[in-house]
Amino acid sequence: MKAGRVTDFTRGSIPRHLIVFSIPMLLGNLLQTLYNTVDSIWVGRFLGPEALAAVSVSFPIVFLLVAFTTGLSMAAGVMVAQYFGAGKEEEVRRTATASTVLLTLLGTGAMVAGLVLHRALLSLIRTPSGIFELATSYLFFFLLGLPFMFLYNNIGSVLRGVGDSKTPLLLLVYATLLNIVLDPLLILGIPPFPRLGVAGAAIATTVSQGFSAILGTVILKRGGFFVFRRSHLIPCPPFVRTIFRLGLPAGLQQTIVSLGHLAMMSIVNGFGKTVVAAFGAATRVDQFSFLPALSFSLAISSLAGQNVGAQNFTRAREVARWGAIVAASFALPVSFLVFFLAPQLIRIFTTDPEVIRIGIEYLRIVSFSYVPFALMFAYNGFLRGAGDTFQTMVNTLLTLWLVRIPVAKLLSLTSLAERGIWVSFVAGPVAGYLIAYLYYASGRWESKAIVRKDRESFQEAAC
Repeated sequence: MKAGRVTDFTRGSIPRHLIVFSIPMLLGNLLQTLYNTVDSIWVGRFLGPEALAAVSVSFPIVFLLVAFTTGLSMAAGVMVAQYFGAGKEEEVRRTATASTVLLTLLGTGAMVAGLVLHRALLSLIRTPSGIFELATSYLFFFLLGLPFMFLYNNIGSVLRGVGDSKTPLLLLVYATLLNIVLDPLLILGIPPFPRLGVAGAAIATTVSQGFSAILGTVILKRGGFFVFRRSHLIPCPPFVRTIFRLGLPAGLQQTIVSLGHLAMMSIVNGFGKTVVAAFGAATRVDQFSFLPALSFSLAISSLAGQNVGAQNFTRAREVARWGAIVAASFALPVSFLVFFLAPQLIRIFTTDPEVIRIGIEYLRIVSFSYVPFALMFAYNGFLRGAGDTFQTMVNTLLTLWLVRIPVAKLLSLTSLAERGIWVSFVAGPVAGYLIAYLYYASGRWESKAIVRKDRESFQEAAC
C-alpha cells in the first residue's frame, strides 16, 4: 500500500501497540465529542436551559438513523483488518472503495428518512412541548450532514483496519477547529452572519463534517485505498454478502442501542425539561469519560482483526487479555475524577441551580459504571474484530433490553424517581461485561474469521 502510516499488528509488543494506536483515536474521539459539546456549551450558556434540552433530546434520534449504516462501516473495518493481516492487498483496496461508495449512498438514504420522520420521532419520545420546535429546528439541519458523517466514519474504519489512527485524527482536528469558529458566528449572529440560535449550532456541525469527509476522500485516494475502477467502485455480490453478513448484526446492534437510548430518553422526558437538561449536560461529561474505553475497543478490534486474519489465535487471546487490563486501568482514575469533580463539570454547561443539582447526582452514581463499561467494550471489541459480530449484537440486546431499561423503568417508579434511571446505567455494564467475557472464554469466536487458510473460503468474501 502507498500510505506510510500502516501498521502490522501481527508482531511486536501488544500493550505498546494498544496504547500507541489508541492515543490518536482517543484524541480523535475527544475532538468528535467536542463537536457536540461545544454546541451544548454555547447553547446552554447563551440560549438557556430550554435550548440545551432541545439539543440533548435530538441525539437519540440521530443515533437511531445512523445506527445501521454505522454497523456496515464497522464491518468494512473488520474486513480490511483481516485482509491486511492475511496479506491480501487487492482485497483491501476493493473493500475500501466499495464500502465508501455503499456507505455514502446509505447515509444519503438515512438523511432523507430523517427529514421525513424527525417530527414524528420527536413526538414518539414525548419531547416536552416547550422545547419541541427548538428540537425540530436543530434536528433538521443536523440531519443534512448525515452523508458526510457516514463517509467520514467509513474512511476512519478503513484506515484503522490497516493500522493508521493518525490520519483520522488530523481530519478531526481540522473539522473541529472549523466547528469551534463557526459556532459563535452562527449561534449568536456575529456580523455578517445572522443569529440562527440552535439551528446555527447544527449548521456549523454539518459544514465541518462535510469538510472532513471531502478531505478524507482525497487522502484515501492519494494513499492508494480508493481506486477509480468499475470493478472496485461497484460492490460485487460476494463483497455485498460478506459486508452484510458482518454488518447486519453490527448494524442491528447499533440500532438496538439507539432504540434503547430512545427508550431511556422517553423515561427521562417523563420527569420534565429540568431533568432533561440535567441529563443532557451530564451525558456530555459521560461522553468524555467513556472515550478511553471506546478508543481501546476500536484498537482491540483492529489488533484482533489482523491477528485472526493471520490465523494467530494465541496472539489474538493475548490481545484480549492486554486489552481488558489496559482499558480498565485507564477507566479507574476517570471514575474517581468524575465522582469528585462532578459539581465543576456540570457548571461548564449551565448556571441553573436545579439542573446542576440533578446533574451532580447523575455523575456521582454513573461514575461507578466506568470500569465495567471499559471491560465490556474491551471484550465486545475483540469479538467484533474476530468477525463475531452476531454475538456482540446478542450481548448488547441482553445488556440493554433485559437489564438496563427494565431496571430504569422499575426504579424510576419508586421513591428514587430519576435517580433510579441513573442506577440502571451501572447495572447494565456490569451485566454486559460478564456476558461478553463468558462468551469470549468459550472460544467460539475462532470459527468466525472471514479469511481462511484455504483459498476457496477466502474467495467467498472477495470479488
